[in-house]
Amino acid sequence: MDKIFDKLQSVSDRYDELNELISDPEIIADTQKFMKLSKEEGSLRETVETYNKYKKISKQLDDDETMLREKLDSEMEEMVKSEISDLKDQKAKLEEQMKLLLIPKDPNDEKNIIMEIRGAAGGDEASLFAADLYNMYTKYAERQGWKIEVIDETDTEVGGFKEIVLMITGDKVYSKLKHENGAHRVQRIPSTESAGRVHTSTATVGVMPEEEDVDIDIDPGDIRTDVYRSSGAGGQHINKTSSAVRMTHLPTGIVVAMQDERSQQQNRAKAMRVLKARVYDYYKQKEQNEYDEKRKDAIGTGDRSERIRTYNYPQNRVTDHRIGLTLNKLDKIMDGDLDDIIDALIVSDQAKKLEKLNDSEA
Repeated sequence: MDKIFDKLQSVSDRYDELNELISDPEIIADTQKFMKLSKEEGSLRETVETYNKYKKISKQLDDDETMLREKLDSEMEEMVKSEISDLKDQKAKLEEQMKLLLIPKDPNDEKNIIMEIRGAAGGDEASLFAADLYNMYTKYAERQGWKIEVIDETDTEVGGFKEIVLMITGDKVYSKLKHENGAHRVQRIPSTESAGRVHTSTATVGVMPEEEDVDIDIDPGDIRTDVYRSSGAGGQHINKTSSAVRMTHLPTGIVVAMQDERSQQQNRAKAMRVLKARVYDYYKQKEQNEYDEKRKDAIGTGDRSERIRTYNYPQNRVTDHRIGLTLNKLDKIMDGDLDDIIDALIVSDQAKKLEKLNDSEA
């Protein structure tokens, strides 16, 4: 635990320094700097409080063990032994808690997200499943008190989605939905299947943190913007106004088209939000030439053999293949009850990071 304690002491020292800084009148006068330092102080508070509690319990444990070596009457000896046992249990729990608190935090966890859901392998049935996933995430977001905004959508004649792009805003959205990134497989009897055979189809889900100006600075000279007339329903307005926008980020070749709104200005704003998220997602990969392969690994091609999760309707079963979790409550999950899956994925992710932390300590 020596390396762990060194890290904890560094965090504690930084926390004390931050408390001094945010009490400085000059810092208080600089609103932006004050907010930044206050946010950092708040992020360290739980770790420092846990560390201080650990030190207090360790000191009490040492005192009790010293007392036990003295000559005590039998009643006092039993009482001290009982207290030592309790303190050791508390100390062990706090050690594990401190390790979890030291796991590097994903800087994107607090952010809102842009989610892209696409029908993949399976034709009409895949587009219908994409719509089912959209409904599932919408209901989950409602349970979390989040807000969902449809940024763009391309529907199909059967009532599904070829693609739908969402903005989900709220508390720690990315932290809970980032593990939804990948290919989702459905096994069920399509409504158009007369012989009652189970078909397998897929839809892909892409989850990207929303990026603001402070996070990524895109040179306006790197963006080519084309405007054109929207297609589809809309009457005379569609025919007369060039309100649709297509933005191309020239260095990466990323293209975003938006025609959801009637105003060109509104479509420009929405297109830029999506473009920033996609460009950030591109550049955060360590090597640019690995981008396509990593996106394939993250989101998948949509092929039936690729999946992070399977939704089996005949057996009312959902299986997440990454962690081997199977739940026989597909009906509830499709109604937005995703907590069991998402919590299990977060715990699994923490366990992997904790293992790395323990390896670095060894």
